[in-house]
Amino acid sequence: MAIINPGVTTNVTSRVGTPSSSSSSSSNSTGVTKDTLAGNFTTFLQLLTTQLKNQNPLDPLDTNQFTQQLVQFAQVEQQMKSNDQLSALVGLQKTAQQTQALAFVGMKVAVEGKTADLKDGKATWGFNVTKPATATVNIVNSAGSTVYTGTFSVNSGAQNFSWDGRNNAGVLQANGTYTLSVTAKDASGQTTGVSTETQGVVDSVDMTVNPPTLSIGGKDYALDKVKRVVWAAASNSGS
Repeated sequence: MAIINPGVTTNVTSRVGTPSSSSSSSSNSTGVTKDTLAGNFTTFLQLLTTQLKNQNPLDPLDTNQFTQQLVQFAQVEQQMKSNDQLSALVGLQKTAQQTQALAFVGMKVAVEGKTADLKDGKATWGFNVTKPATATVNIVNSAGSTVYTGTFSVNSGAQNFSWDGRNNAGVLQANGTYTLSVTAKDASGQTTGVSTETQGVVDSVDMTVNPPTLSIGGKDYALDKVKRVVWAAASNSGS
């Protein structure tokens, strides 16, 4: 027997030139840090000051050249600041995801999926139909054999589907994992879209992966797979 109920619904790489081609000193560093950048910039200013003091008055240094080099230093410094800010944002996002995931522990949620566990004569799925239709429901066991088939009239929107674990002959099936598939046709006989979901209580959260995953009935689901919260087990212990 089956029951259908309406649901509720960089590293930065920098190549810094010398103040003039006559100088043999240069800086070519990979994985620039603030300390190395500051040291390179200090060295650059010392070389520039020395060259300015000792330049030939009849052949002065090209100001455009060392101006461009100053700009290069500024650009590298700005990029490093941007990288630090991005790293901080990533860290904040990761913390927010972990906090959000922990809040789901103990809650019964609906997630994208087709499988549900039959336990004590009950398994529950959900599906969403885009328009009123006639839906054909098939339930398949882990061996791939169809154990139940039923046809029902459904309204548009979210539907909850409960199965008592009995096949079409009324024989109670063994506990285990079962897969639901739904096809639906509207009044004109045209196939309409159906998305399925499964429900279960969040047992734990795996914080070792990024993003964290929710464990529901021994299966792991990413946070973006959660479609809705059915109820919070902590405040509905009698459900």
